[in-house]
Amino acid sequence: MNETNSSGGDETRRKYVFVGGSPRSGTSLLGRNIARMENCSGLENTGVFEDEGQFLQDVYPTASAYGGSSRCGFDPRMHRTESSELLAPAKVARLRAAWHSYWDNSKSIFVEKTPENFLMTRFLQTAFSNSYFVVLRRHPVPVSMAGQRWTSNITSLNRMFQHWLHCYRLFEEDKEHLKHVYELSYEDYVENPDKYHEEIAAFIGTRLPEPPKEDRFRLVLQWRRPSLRVPDRAMEGPGTTHNKRYFDRWSYLLTKSPLKAYYRFIARKYEPEFARYGYSLIEGFAVNREIVEADSNLSALIGPVYCAGADLAALVRRSAVRTRGAVRRGLRALVPEFVRNRVRQARQDSETVRTTRGVHASIVAAGPNQPVVPRTNR
Repeated sequence: MNETNSSGGDETRRKYVFVGGSPRSGTSLLGRNIARMENCSGLENTGVFEDEGQFLQDVYPTASAYGGSSRCGFDPRMHRTESSELLAPAKVARLRAAWHSYWDNSKSIFVEKTPENFLMTRFLQTAFSNSYFVVLRRHPVPVSMAGQRWTSNITSLNRMFQHWLHCYRLFEEDKEHLKHVYELSYEDYVENPDKYHEEIAAFIGTRLPEPPKEDRFRLVLQWRRPSLRVPDRAMEGPGTTHNKRYFDRWSYLLTKSPLKAYYRFIARKYEPEFARYGYSLIEGFAVNREIVEADSNLSALIGPVYCAGADLAALVRRSAVRTRGAVRRGLRALVPEFVRNRVRQARQDSETVRTTRGVHASIVAAGPNQPVVPRTNR
């Protein structure tokens, strides 16, 4: 942690870069890479999930307070603008101090990544002068299916698609008020990361770092997974196969699932809207458009029933998961503190050994100067 007083330094030369986009769209990877650029500092070694700034402050509620990352955008309170009451001077000062206590204040470009930043760009622009926004988009199928892995906030694909569209519509409206904004798609970034690193560096007024001859690694806390070990200075390369498994699953749902009528209904329902962003729920999958459109008249009648049933099933599962979690927390509270501490330490030691072995093996295989490809892209 950097304890330097955030009130020091020339505020006029400082820039603030906020990375956002739908969760599971690659914001974590991109945010870390931007923070590695010259004269940039990101939030590191914070001990919170993905080093996200939302968990390091107490000025505004996190996404989980509004239903979780798969549903929070539907709550009007999540959409924060320059009219927010949270922009009182004392609160802004507290927010800035919270993040500056983790940033390296000898730098002049400060990077913060929280996926939901793209729902609060106007708020952040008001709180942090000289703000720059980098917003990622990713195909709604992998974003939505990956988001369903968070079972405590599980949501039907129907609602996940709605949420994707709703959030990006809000951003489209808000970006007209922004002074500095850069947009890219995850798919383009994966194809040519060097190109987009160069463009983003120019956008925020810096340069790419020289590849280090030697590097150190640090741990980034993951949700219910072993911590991700990432290089301090070397740029991380994005994985190239993350979309495929989700596309294969979506193809199966459209063609072979017992509930394929439901999936075809939502594909038809949202296809025109996703097409505006260059995405399709039909083209490129193992089904042709004629088949999907064939039963449109019948599905128009029973499609809403399918959607209501899917939403109800998600609600039941979400409630069951949360109930089990509450029971576990209650039982855990009965265990003496010293026992909990020993178990926690044993898990951390085991995780450190496991991640160290995995990264050592990848470095040996790839060579010391090759980019390290992470397991996940949030």
